[in-house]
Amino acid sequence: MISFLRTLILGSTLTAAIALRALLRNKMRTVLTALGIIIGVASVVAMVAVGNGAQANIEGQVSALGENLLIVFAGSRKAGGVRSGMGSASVLTLADAAAMAREIADVVAVTPDISTNAQVIANGRNWSTTINGESPAYLQIRGWKLESGSMFSEREVRSAAKVAVIGAKTATELFGPLNPVGQTVRVKNMPFVIIGQLVAKGAGMGGQNQDDCLIIPHTTAMKRLTGDKYLRSVSVQISKAERMDIAQQQIVSLLRQRHRLTADKPDDFGIFNQKEIADTVGNISRVITMMLGAIAGMSLLVGGIGIMNIMLVSVTERTREIGIRMAVGAQGWDILMQFLIEAITLSLIGGTIGVFAGIGASQLVGVFVHDFKAIVSPGSIVLAFSVSFAIGVFFGFYPARKAAALDPIDALRYE
Repeated sequence: MISFLRTLILGSTLTAAIALRALLRNKMRTVLTALGIIIGVASVVAMVAVGNGAQANIEGQVSALGENLLIVFAGSRKAGGVRSGMGSASVLTLADAAAMAREIADVVAVTPDISTNAQVIANGRNWSTTINGESPAYLQIRGWKLESGSMFSEREVRSAAKVAVIGAKTATELFGPLNPVGQTVRVKNMPFVIIGQLVAKGAGMGGQNQDDCLIIPHTTAMKRLTGDKYLRSVSVQISKAERMDIAQQQIVSLLRQRHRLTADKPDDFGIFNQKEIADTVGNISRVITMMLGAIAGMSLLVGGIGIMNIMLVSVTERTREIGIRMAVGAQGWDILMQFLIEAITLSLIGGTIGVFAGIGASQLVGVFVHDFKAIVSPGSIVLAFSVSFAIGVFFGFYPARKAAALDPIDALRYE
């Protein structure tokens, strides 16, 4: 038994050595054949990495809005046959926001949203930015932290205090390298004291810079800046992601009751469900990633056909060599394994180089595209490498079988 195993291992090693020597004998042909696999594997790895990066980027923008977030916004307003956009109806009030916080058990935090644009003046500079009127719970809902200073309190909300928390972009434009905390800015000729600076967050949904903002108490925004009595929207944080749909239904019922809407009347408000958007975006991103991988996989198929073509040519060119090997005792299995090893070696070499080329290409995408990082997953590398090996076996088997089936006498006569 031991001698049989020794003979088998020795024979396999000899066959592998012959196969490798045949590949080295035609270096240019070997390189060109492997090139098809290299390009295919690199394309798969790079495309999947770009798809994963795009998915993570979009999901990051959605999650940047907050955790377990529902945004209740006013419906459209109709006057004289003309309908305004969503958020224009005068239906949502501070009392509605308070009722949601008080009566819905799954609601963790609520902040009324007041938004306007204004020119902000400070330190001899001016800058047009977004003024957001919010509650102290805003930072919790948005998952936003402070770089320095503090958030305004409920007491300052009740007194409509002229205090503000500044975004990183606005702080840079107005104060440069200076610490803005304790400084005074003027908004519509009204002085506001900066009590905190937000950590930079970058671009949000739609590419808007989230850091270009000034956060003030919502009561201050309504009484001193906009004069609004109604809210355009209310941000609501829910305790758990799995409770969001239930909480949404409860909010709908509560607001319909408060707005005295009968069964035959439609809602005069709408609700943005972050979980639904995240799930939809995730599904779309995954489909796009799979499509990119499938398209890139076509080049692997082309590379496999190239291997089969070259191996068939190699069998024809080496017919006499095959006949000599059979004449001195080589079996059909030895010939089959020789050509199969050649095909698999080509695929594995091409696959290895292709994986590194794909990783390099995906990193280059991040260099040339601002704020984008391609994500190379171990699964895509294993998949691409496994497929390249399978292609070597699949497309190398037919030429190897054809070589093994040659008649030794006819092969020796072949010129």
